Amino acid sequence: MCGIFAYTGKNQALPILLDGLTCLEYRGYDSAGIYIPESGVVKSVGAVDNLKKKIISEIPGTSGTAHLRWATHGEPTEENAHPHHDQSETIWIVHNGIIENYKELKEMLITKGYTFYSSTDTEVLAKLIGFYMEEKKDFEKSVLAALNDAKGTYGVVVSYKNEPEKIIAARQGAPVV
Repeated sequence: MCGIFAYTGKNQALPILLDGLTCLEYRGYDSAGIYIPESGVVKSVGAVDNLKKKIISEIPGTSGTAHLRWATHGEPTEENAHPHHDQSETIWIVHNGIIENYKELKEMLITKGYTFYSSTDTEVLAKLIGFYMEEKKDFEKSVLAALNDAKGTYGVVVSYKNEPEKIIAARQGAPVV
């Protein structure tokens, strides 16, 4: 079980994302992270308070994603904390659930020269979206293609650095509220 939260609008995203994580804290204590396209990513091991302590200044931006992790694939480390990115660090994803065929997808991507920094199924999905971005050059079509390949029960929120106001949420057999 994990908690995912996203925001896009006119207000600064950071306080909204942190408030959202605080409300969802019961869904995961292993790690937390946020991504704001205009500014970058911050991750921490442990509860939301640990993430808040790492944020020493305002992180500007009006959209972003946030995640609380309950570790299922991989240990509770900053490398395994969400959000995860593709090979170009332009696609960022937060995920709740399980990608059952992540090992097969990871093996396919490795044969194409992709490398991985974490042991999560979520990073595989991020890299798979990036793989399709190289081919399709379209954010929405690439997310759809990757999700068509993914087997399992999940909810995801995906953001694209080059279109920071656009956030895609999708689910397969799991709620996204």
